[in-house]
Amino acid sequence: MMRENRKTDTTDVHAHEMDEGCCGSGDSCSTEKSNNPYLPAILSFTLLLAGMAMDYFEVPFFQGWVRLIWYVAAYIPVGFPVMKMGWNAILKGQFFTEFFLMTVATVGAFVLGEYPEGVTVMLFYAVGELFQDAAVSRAKGNIQALLDVRPNEARVFRNEEYVTVVPDEVKIGEKVQVRVGEKIPIDGILLSEKASLNTAAISGESKPTSAIKGAKVFEGSINLDGVVEVESSKEFKDSSIARILDMVQNATARKSKTELFIRKFARIYTPIVVYLAIALTLLPYFFVEIYVFQDWLYRALVFLVISCPCALVISIPLGYFGGLGAASRNGILFKGASFLDTMTKLNTIAMDKTGTVTKGVFKIRDIVLHGNGQNESTITQNELMNYLAALESQSTHPIAKAIMDFHLKEDLGFSATEVTEVAGMGLKGTVNGKTVFAGNETLLTAHGIRVPDTALAIADSLVMIAIDDVFVGYVTIADELKDDAGQAVLEMKKTGITNIIMLSGDTDAITQGVAKKLNIKNAKGGLLPEDKLDEVERLKKKPRATVAFVGDGINDAPVLAASDVGIAMGGLGSDVAIETADVIIQTDQPTKVAQAIEIAKSTRRIVWQNIALAFGVKAFVLLLGASGMATMWEAVFADVGVALLAILNAVRLQHMKWD
Repeated sequence: MMRENRKTDTTDVHAHEMDEGCCGSGDSCSTEKSNNPYLPAILSFTLLLAGMAMDYFEVPFFQGWVRLIWYVAAYIPVGFPVMKMGWNAILKGQFFTEFFLMTVATVGAFVLGEYPEGVTVMLFYAVGELFQDAAVSRAKGNIQALLDVRPNEARVFRNEEYVTVVPDEVKIGEKVQVRVGEKIPIDGILLSEKASLNTAAISGESKPTSAIKGAKVFEGSINLDGVVEVESSKEFKDSSIARILDMVQNATARKSKTELFIRKFARIYTPIVVYLAIALTLLPYFFVEIYVFQDWLYRALVFLVISCPCALVISIPLGYFGGLGAASRNGILFKGASFLDTMTKLNTIAMDKTGTVTKGVFKIRDIVLHGNGQNESTITQNELMNYLAALESQSTHPIAKAIMDFHLKEDLGFSATEVTEVAGMGLKGTVNGKTVFAGNETLLTAHGIRVPDTALAIADSLVMIAIDDVFVGYVTIADELKDDAGQAVLEMKKTGITNIIMLSGDTDAITQGVAKKLNIKNAKGGLLPEDKLDEVERLKKKPRATVAFVGDGINDAPVLAASDVGIAMGGLGSDVAIETADVIIQTDQPTKVAQAIEIAKSTRRIVWQNIALAFGVKAFVLLLGASGMATMWEAVFADVGVALLAILNAVRLQHMKWD
């Protein structure tokens, strides 16, 4: 089934990403899995503890070959898988891997007779890998939860009855029945009068939401009250959940600059430390009075254990992966780790108005007819609305929906042909043989149609109508601010955003009024898509400016692509805007923009903490090891201990809360 294939693919992709971060190959960086992954470590630890106890009490028979065989038995459960992976890497041409370093160091300890230390180093390494696996599994948990919300079956109306099929067999336009407590199996349009839904899978918000007939509903939403019917509007593979999964699945393909640098660094760093270890073993022969080969070999082996780069190359991608997971749990989807980095540098945010800070749910407030000079209209109100409805029926704009929701006194059966949508202006088409324009002042004046001063003086959203090049009237459209719009602006400023600007295609008077309510000092209205693009390009040219644009419509797609970070509202937003953007706000809440910035900053802070921790501790213990002041025990802490601390630090991201 398609669902199962997706599940496997997603898990495999992320397993590969995390594994590659540790060793630079597709092999797992952990020891080979068994039914109980902890069993080899437990067996090794038991034998090691028993061996050390017999050493301490000087048990008579525990000497020579018996002692060696005992510690080899303790070593094999945790050491053999690592040696095997090291050999596989060598066969692929990758000599200087972490497996190679650990094998050389621990086998060398056995050669020197330091059996307990050799076993302990490998045991601690295996335990570290188990911790790593647990951390990666936890980081994948959010994605797995997304996968689990996908329904297994759909009840489709075929041949006058409901039949159960797998969701990917549902065709567009088919009627699907959803019972109480079941998940909606596909994206569609609600056919029932109303529904109460839990949309946590899509929005991240678990509180129930209400939907009325004709509303869009999404796959994975849980029906909370009564049997409802839905008409499929998308194929299963193109649903919102599928799109979310695809975004998250491919997010780690776009590596952050920090992560890319560390990977390149590790590929250079590992062979260097091997050569330094060889030099540390042999060069003192020429410079010290009393040269003891075993002493300098031991120091070199300690040096190798300390220098293993796993703390760096696993904790950093794990940190970014944790950030991506934390964001998606909060209804924010980053399309790559690189955008987490860019978000930390933002100082300028430009935002659209309609659908971004306003609800984008319009209602017709007034219908005004234009007379011929003697206060007599050339058209009736019902005729005007029929012309307008015929034209707007071929648009997906929120204003078009408001017009289509208007209850006509009498449906005259008008139909529109040759309809053209002019981005940022409105619609032009032929209705019942007449040329009809419906849009803003710019659309009408561009076609030589005079707009009366009375209409131009109105500071509301208007749809102006002209028939056969004559202005016949206008409709005022009411929109309202989102509940958290004001709070969103305040929180953006708290994150360090120094410049917030509103860019809207609506009239400048309306735009300025909304901006004033939100305490946004810079606002520009009456902008076409190319004007918004020019404004953002101008903002980007300022010294040290990093610009994000927040929008939701098709006409926002160019500017979303041009900005340093494009942020799209994923609920009401158009598919084009969502595909173009770098960050998706699933809940349509503008406050999530500031939350995304905070998550990005926390992620980067933890990543740099791990880098400083790994470099600092390793550099200090390396110096001690080279001078003979550090033993294998200190080496174990510098390698496995630091890796564990870094992993635990990275895991913190998955438990943080951003209110």
